Amino acid sequence: MAAPRHLLVIRFSALGDIAMTIPVMKNLLQQNPALEITFVSVPFVKPLFDEIDRLHFYGADIQNEFKGLTGLYQLSKKIKKEISFDAIADLHDVLRTKILRFLLGKTSAVIDKGRKEKKELTRALHKKLRPLKTGFQRYADVFETLSLVITLDVQQGYSKLAADSSLLPIEKNNSILIGIAPFAKHAAKMYPLQKMEQLVNLLLKNEHIQLLVFAAKNETAAIARWASKSNNLHLMAGKLTLQQELNTISQLDMMISMDSANMHLASLFGIPVISIWGGTHPFAGFYGWGQAYENIVQTNLPCRPSSVFGNKDCPLHGAAGCMQQISPEMICEKVEQVMKIR
Repeated sequence: MAAPRHLLVIRFSALGDIAMTIPVMKNLLQQNPALEITFVSVPFVKPLFDEIDRLHFYGADIQNEFKGLTGLYQLSKKIKKEISFDAIADLHDVLRTKILRFLLGKTSAVIDKGRKEKKELTRALHKKLRPLKTGFQRYADVFETLSLVITLDVQQGYSKLAADSSLLPIEKNNSILIGIAPFAKHAAKMYPLQKMEQLVNLLLKNEHIQLLVFAAKNETAAIARWASKSNNLHLMAGKLTLQQELNTISQLDMMISMDSANMHLASLFGIPVISIWGGTHPFAGFYGWGQAYENIVQTNLPCRPSSVFGNKDCPLHGAAGCMQQISPEMICEKVEQVMKIR
C-alpha cells in the first residue's frame, strides 16, 4: 500500500503511555517530511504535543461529551466531517478504539501489545525473564505496517522547551535540582512513603541539593510535613498546570521516580531518571526513552515481575513487597553516582 499523507493516530489513557508516543511521533514526522498527523487523545495531555510540527492535536472528552457507544458514534461523525485523513494508526487497541476504528471506516494498523510474552514474563512459575520489545518499538511497528519509514533515534526523539525560570521555587544558580515523584498508581509500583522520607532526609544532607516534589493535589496531605524539613525542599503539588510542570521538569538535573508517568515526562527532555522498580520490570518494555539501564534501582527476586502494570500484589510478599528490599541508601548512592556528587 502507498504510505498515507494524513494519518489519524489514536491513543487515550494512561499519561505515561501517551508520553511514550512523543519520541516516536517526532521520529516519524522528521523521517517522513510529507506526512501530516492528527493525534486523537484526551484533552488533558495536549501540552505534550504542542511543540511538534505537522502534528495536530484533537482532544476528545470520552468521559463526558463522547461517552459510551453513542458518544463514539458522534465522535466518529465529527472526525470524518472535520479531518481529511487517509489511514488510522491505533496505538491503544481497546474496545473503545476498536469501535471508533470501525465507525471511521478507513485502512488501519493496530498495535501488537505482545500479550503472550508478557504473560510468560509475569507468571508466578517458570518465568521467561528476558527483555521484550519496547513500547516505543511497538508503536513504531504500527507505522511501518502502513508503509511509513521510521527508525527510532534517541536524539531525534527528545523534546525541547524554552526554560521559564519563573516556574522554579528558587533561583537555580549552583544548586542541583532534583525532582522526586513519590507516588504511583498501584501499590506494587510505589516505594513506601516512610522509606521515601528517609531518602529525602539523606539527600537534604547535601546543602547544594534542592528537592522539588511532584504529586497530585489530593496526594499533598500524605507528604505535607516534608516541607518543614528544610528550605531546600519544595512541594510542587497542585501549583502547576501540565504545561508548566513539563517546563519545570525540563529544567531539572535529575528525577527520582518509580515506574510512573514522571519517569516518562522527564525522559522526554533527556533528564536522567533514577527509577525504582518493584512489582513491574523494565523488561516489559516500559522503560524511559533514552534512559541508561544503569540508572535503575531494583532487586532480583524470583517473584519479579508479578505484573506488567503493577496492578497485582506480589504473590509472595503482598503490596509493595519487592520494594521492601530496596533501601534508601541504595537509591541515594545511585543518585551520587549519576550526579557525581558526595
